Amino acid sequence: MLKSMTGFGKAVCELKDKVITIEIKSLNSKQLDIFTRIPAIYREKDLDIRNLLSNKLKRGKIEFNLIIEITDAKNAGKINAPVVKEYYKQLKEIGNELKIDYNDSILGLIMRLPESLKIDKEELDDSEWKKVTDAIQTALTSLNEFRNQEGAALKKDLLHRINKIEETIPKIKEFEADRIKSIREKLESSLNEYSEIEKVDTNRLEQELIYYLEKLDITEEKVRLRNHCTYFKEVIESSEPVGKKLGFIGQEIGREVNTIGSKANNHDIQKLVVEMKDELEKIKEQVLNVL
Repeated sequence: MLKSMTGFGKAVCELKDKVITIEIKSLNSKQLDIFTRIPAIYREKDLDIRNLLSNKLKRGKIEFNLIIEITDAKNAGKINAPVVKEYYKQLKEIGNELKIDYNDSILGLIMRLPESLKIDKEELDDSEWKKVTDAIQTALTSLNEFRNQEGAALKKDLLHRINKIEETIPKIKEFEADRIKSIREKLESSLNEYSEIEKVDTNRLEQELIYYLEKLDITEEKVRLRNHCTYFKEVIESSEPVGKKLGFIGQEIGREVNTIGSKANNHDIQKLVVEMKDELEKIKEQVLNVL
């Protein structure tokens, strides 16, 4: 199943004296990039959390938040008055210097600064951590379901666009006969301008024309382009992460389309090439979001 790298998962774990909220957000990235916000009591489990995330999510820019809400007033933190006063003094001095108005709401900002609250050191209980781990797994499952839904939409769009490129390939043939005829006439016309036609070796001219036209032949490019499109559709059905592989196939498709365009020498074929390039650019943009 095709998966997107974009997703969001959330889970809540209720303990005897607090509520733990787990939030995990995932965005597209070339590799796995994990950023965690974890309260001090769970800091020792940072590596375990990262291992859980990497095993389940594989790739993407991952933002992990673990939020604690204290429900027992006995365990609430105490205001660290000296620190709060020093913060207030410094902010007031900066405000006066920069002529910035401020009011009592600045206390709300100060309370979010480090060390504004004094919290007694807690010991992490194994049974509590087990419940938190279960909540992380639940959030990961939710995020992966989100990724699956996004992936299904991506797959539908990618197949639609790759099919449009495939459907364009046979249309090229409609203009190839006129293209060859036009090139031949241009060459003969040029020869007539610069030499007397009766002095031209007809057999040699024919050989040169054949050689030149073979260099402009786009049959092989069309065959390879069709094969790349077929392979793209095979890979997209894989159950493994295929984002990078689809990106590589997209590059090969682009190479063949560009070669057809450079050899075309025909206005109608060039228009078809532009249409294929347009679809390919949209494919490349979407593939960046594929896991």
